[in-house]
Amino acid sequence: MKNYNKLIITLSLGFLVGVQGIMAQSYDLLIKGGHVIDAKNNINGPMDVAVKDGKIAVVASNIGQNQAKEVIDATGLYVCPGLLDIHSHNFHGTEPDAYLSNSDTALPPDGFSFRSGVTTIVDVGGAGWRNFRIFKEQTIDRSKTRVLSFLNIIGSGMKGGAIEQNLADMDPKLTAMVAKQYPGIIVGVKLAHYSGFDWKPTEKVVEAGRLANIPVMIDFGGSEPELSIESLFMEKLRPGDIFTHTYAHVDGRTPIVDENNKVRDYVFEAQKRGIIFDVGHGGGSFLFEQAIPALKQGFKPNSISTDLHTGSMNGGMKDIVNVMSKFLNMEMTLSEIVACTTWKPAQIIKRPDLGHLSAGAVADIAILNLREGDFGFIDTKGKRMDGDKKLECELTLREGKVVWDLNGISKPKWDE
Repeated sequence: MKNYNKLIITLSLGFLVGVQGIMAQSYDLLIKGGHVIDAKNNINGPMDVAVKDGKIAVVASNIGQNQAKEVIDATGLYVCPGLLDIHSHNFHGTEPDAYLSNSDTALPPDGFSFRSGVTTIVDVGGAGWRNFRIFKEQTIDRSKTRVLSFLNIIGSGMKGGAIEQNLADMDPKLTAMVAKQYPGIIVGVKLAHYSGFDWKPTEKVVEAGRLANIPVMIDFGGSEPELSIESLFMEKLRPGDIFTHTYAHVDGRTPIVDENNKVRDYVFEAQKRGIIFDVGHGGGSFLFEQAIPALKQGFKPNSISTDLHTGSMNGGMKDIVNVMSKFLNMEMTLSEIVACTTWKPAQIIKRPDLGHLSAGAVADIAILNLREGDFGFIDTKGKRMDGDKKLECELTLREGKVVWDLNGISKPKWDE
């Protein structure tokens, strides 16, 4: 009888220990041993990140592995908020001769986001007020990636050519009206590809931004003679408005670095005034001869973005981690670069719920590997810069779920 009672007690204790073990697993996922970079919360060092119900539960030192159902070993890797690409083109479709508006020149988000650590992508100007609903139903609502939009000031969107020269279709009132119908999804207004010595398009896009209380992004140039970018920065744009293709040198636009390799004084003043300078690399809008002197003189971008489309993805741009790697080799720090692809763009588009790892925030997370070796980087003029550092996306989480795992670090070994 005594032996029987001992057996019952032993089994009971074992059961209780098992139950306690299950109860102790208060997190769904634990990222263990990584170097966390979170600009909003001023974290830049070794930390663990715990996830529960698709949200960040806690970021702390040495969280016990027994507290999580699943553990990812991030030793030697960098853990940061999911990347936010503020300049992309994703109104993918089959309409012929439609450039970046419901066409095959734009790219479906999920095929190009997660593999680069991007969890939020912003289509800039693909749709206007006339066809935004198609874009929403066709792309935004069907993507696992969080897709946001800058509405084109042209009602029919970025269809190229003569369509984008139509001043009569630049309607601030209707653009703002549609933007206000989709708060937090439509996060800005875009002007692009207008050719002509005329401030009216700039004034119309700024008016739409004012009416909807959202920033504007301007792809400036194409004017002969050139319109003054000093006037653009200091008179036309508002603090918080975005000048994209910062390090370009294109026809019809004054470059920010002059013929003596000096950043123009008013460019620094514009940034102090609150004008946002976005990289917008693209297929023709990033030159080392502009970027390297600018960074050496202390002029750094506010946001780092891709201008992703079929014309840029297979050229010098490639993806956002490749663009980030360029700036790493131009002596920006990794923490500065992560800030320019997470918390800073989140603030620029007025989505402060994104771009950080605060407790309660959505668990969008990118885990990056910083490789050392001999690498080459290409600009849009076909010139190469050599570097010894290159970022690679190891793993991406979207709402706490693994959506990209380059080397299987989230998976058990097959023979265990």
